[in-house]
Amino acid sequence: MFPNGWPGRALLLLRVAAAAILIRDGVANLVGQSRWDLIALQSVAIAAGLFLLVGLWTPVVGVIVAILGVWTVISGTPFVRGAVLLAVVGAALAMLGPGVTSIDARLFGRKRIDIP
Repeated sequence: MFPNGWPGRALLLLRVAAAAILIRDGVANLVGQSRWDLIALQSVAIAAGLFLLVGLWTPVVGVIVAILGVWTVISGTPFVRGAVLLAVVGAALAMLGPGVTSIDARLFGRKRIDIP
């Protein structure tokens, strides 16, 4: 679905908020990191944030964000509430879609079929 109006703006707000957190935390945690597994995890988080920001492949990226959030909680983060909230927002975006202000809407938007 690609809702417009207030629901579309709300989805844009969710996408931007989740993307900002993913990109900011990913860059902050990537600086000075030497373990390859943490570098890979933060790189995936940054890429997911960028994809959410522009609204590309939102359902797939939403699932990835939810998995990242659950993984962060399981790995023993001291910031459990933030990770759970990010996982829930990712799952919600995966289920609701990106909204009308996204690349997904431009690529896969509502199609009109004329039946003669």
